[in-house]
Amino acid sequence: MRFSLTFSTAAAAIALLAGCSGGKAPQNETAANTAAPANASDEARSPDGKRYLAQPLVKDLYFADPSAHVFNGKIYIYPSHDVDMGIPDDDLGSQYAMHDYQVLSMDRPGGPVTVNPVALDLKQVPWASEKAWAPDAAFKNGTYYLYFPAKDKQGVFRIGVATSTSPVGPFKAEPQPIQGSYSMDPAVFTDEDGQSYLYLGGIWGGQLQRWATGKYDPNGGDTDLKKDDQPALSGKVARLAPDMKSLAEPLRDAVILDEKGKPVLGGDHDRRFFEAAWMFKRGGKYYYMYSTGDTHFLAYAVGKSPYGPFKYTGRILEPVQGWTSHGSVFEYQGKWYLAYHDTQLTNKNHLRSAKITELTFRPDGTIETLKPFKE
Repeated sequence: MRFSLTFSTAAAAIALLAGCSGGKAPQNETAANTAAPANASDEARSPDGKRYLAQPLVKDLYFADPSAHVFNGKIYIYPSHDVDMGIPDDDLGSQYAMHDYQVLSMDRPGGPVTVNPVALDLKQVPWASEKAWAPDAAFKNGTYYLYFPAKDKQGVFRIGVATSTSPVGPFKAEPQPIQGSYSMDPAVFTDEDGQSYLYLGGIWGGQLQRWATGKYDPNGGDTDLKKDDQPALSGKVARLAPDMKSLAEPLRDAVILDEKGKPVLGGDHDRRFFEAAWMFKRGGKYYYMYSTGDTHFLAYAVGKSPYGPFKYTGRILEPVQGWTSHGSVFEYQGKWYLAYHDTQLTNKNHLRSAKITELTFRPDGTIETLKPFKE
């Protein structure tokens, strides 16, 4: 069964429309992200009374880490699927116990959102044990590819890939993870020449710090290198092979530079890479977006190559409600949008809601920083 949600064009408070008959998906009405209600006091508010910039795409399930793509003129969002397993919060993300993936689809921003059936469950992945965290997707030659992180049987994060003839699945996983991959948060960028690149990495629970020597060290720490005056750990990037299922080369650092052209330092928590890499291209420039983790910014750096280096340029999104921040950027009919998440519906770090809002670029290509609240 499919569950659909629709953005109402009426400027009104959120209204749920029940109904499931004749085998058709039920549809729920919510206020459009860009529409203000007739009375601002009717809008949902944060625990401290602020009005949210955008409303959740889905009301009855929890989706986070939204990776958005436009395939054949339609928007598809590949999120992680948050569930409550009663696990307390900790710095390694034990509370994020996701185990499957569902794809969200819509014809346009602000249009009906369909929650499609389960596209992949970790039970269907021979090498995986747990933690179906933030995924991404790509398309090539009639095949859709779902890239996902999971811990293997030894508790080490790897990146897997699964394929389908449909953008919403179901996807069939390869029997082994991508050789040479590790850590989490895969993101795939395909350049104008058709070449695709895999970005990945995350410190703390994402284990990137345990790969600092190029080999996995289980005693490599739970946070970072603890060398604040040295270059920060970098996210990784590698060119994908033509089969889209393997790396064409070893992973290399996606280095972020400061205003002096020097690598951002480990102690610069407002600018250093933490997790959630995303790459997009606009005006011939490569935009490398990422999360700063414990300072909760979605930041970006700009380069001349998909490999970088990338010069730190600014923030795309100020801290949202909730600990994590993770997003993607996509273009639709000449406008640019940010997909992101927060904890509006639950105020719990592990039960998040995906959202979409429009981005504004300045004439010089820099991005106007968004605030997740209207006031």
